[in-house]
Amino acid sequence: MKIIILGAGQVGSSVLNSLASEANDIVMVDKNPALLRDLQDRYDIATVQGSASHPTVLARAGAEDAQMLIAVTSDDETNMLACQIADTLFKIPKKIARVRAIEYLSYPALFAQDALPIDVVISPEQIITHFIERLLEYPGASQVLDFADGKVRLVSVRARPDGQLVGRELRELHQHMPNVHARITAIFRDGATIIPNGKVVIEAGDEVFFVASSEEIKDVMSELRKVDKPYKRLMFAGGGHIGKRVALTLESRYQVKVIERDVARAKKIAADLSRTVVLQGDASDKELLLSENIENTDIFCAITNNDEANILSSMLAKRLGARRVICLVNKMAYAELIDTNMVDLVLSPQQSTIGSLLRYIRQADVVQVHSLRHGSAEALEAVAHGKRGESEIVGQRIDQIKLPAGVVMGALVRGEEVIQVHHDTVIEHGDHVIMFLHDKKLIKAVEKMFQPPEA
Repeated sequence: MKIIILGAGQVGSSVLNSLASEANDIVMVDKNPALLRDLQDRYDIATVQGSASHPTVLARAGAEDAQMLIAVTSDDETNMLACQIADTLFKIPKKIARVRAIEYLSYPALFAQDALPIDVVISPEQIITHFIERLLEYPGASQVLDFADGKVRLVSVRARPDGQLVGRELRELHQHMPNVHARITAIFRDGATIIPNGKVVIEAGDEVFFVASSEEIKDVMSELRKVDKPYKRLMFAGGGHIGKRVALTLESRYQVKVIERDVARAKKIAADLSRTVVLQGDASDKELLLSENIENTDIFCAITNNDEANILSSMLAKRLGARRVICLVNKMAYAELIDTNMVDLVLSPQQSTIGSLLRYIRQADVVQVHSLRHGSAEALEAVAHGKRGESEIVGQRIDQIKLPAGVVMGALVRGEEVIQVHHDTVIEHGDHVIMFLHDKKLIKAVEKMFQPPEA
């Protein structure tokens, strides 16, 4: 597939890193020649220097025969205009744009079929807000990701010694909870991957991924750790696009405080938020945090656009007694270096954005994709197509399907029903299959199995 990426910043570079390894023909467009040279040295791609919304630049990038345009510059207006030009002049079939400003996203009619010709609007701020909402809904979880319109969720949780299943074999989960449809799909221990089977023993400190219906998540979590108390008091460092959106979403259900350094920005968001307490100041100011009772704060979340400031304020908040600390980090190198004893959870806007994009790159009928473990693993929801005898999967029992090692089926969704996966479960046409891929390199084999017959 020929893909043009507009914007070589952190989002564009992360998208490139994910797609370049999948045999795509990629052209990167940016105004900054130094960024382009660096990416060209690291990847086998073509680059074009120039403004992303200029027709001549798009033409030089090969827009005439491109199948997809991904506009992820730092400027919303440039991204939207580039999609308009790509549609009007070059008829590029699929156009994806990053749009950050809530002032645009509040009017869905702008992106309707007969309005701006943007097929997919990606908002990292919206994705991060949704991610934080889910974490608040299930205290103690590290990730909660939706599949099948929320009927099924993939949850990551750190096992603790007080969990009932810790020190026991996995098969005991269904002995304790025979009517639960949950399935453990992955275990990560000291950096090593463990593909689960019934005889694997859960140890304290394991990062456990499981798939369950939304109603069963808390029950399964209670098997892996003592259930945490609900969150009430939230504090966010940063009143930018993400901070404002998160506060707007949560202020009616939680006690929310936002710390914003810039005086003008603090005044603006204070006027837009009705129940949130907006504080003008530095989130790494020890005296400010103490005066705002940081020791009684359930969640401290640093979400400014400055990685270093986020890391420092998160570490300080944790040391001062915040119950749980979340830190947003753009640079993956930082994310891998952060001490998990000082910061409970690291969020990556790029990683979340990539997951939203990947579903449109996949060759099979893929409904949802989540990129995991810094891009090394994936969880996806694919739709089974075909007839018995003509498909590798339709009409086959799970134990008859030649799944690559490292692919674990988590659940089936058939209509409105969530079906627990067993060895004798038969996949039918139209089933939504949720899978965990321990290595993203397995995606080609999975795509082939789920390829619609007409393709």
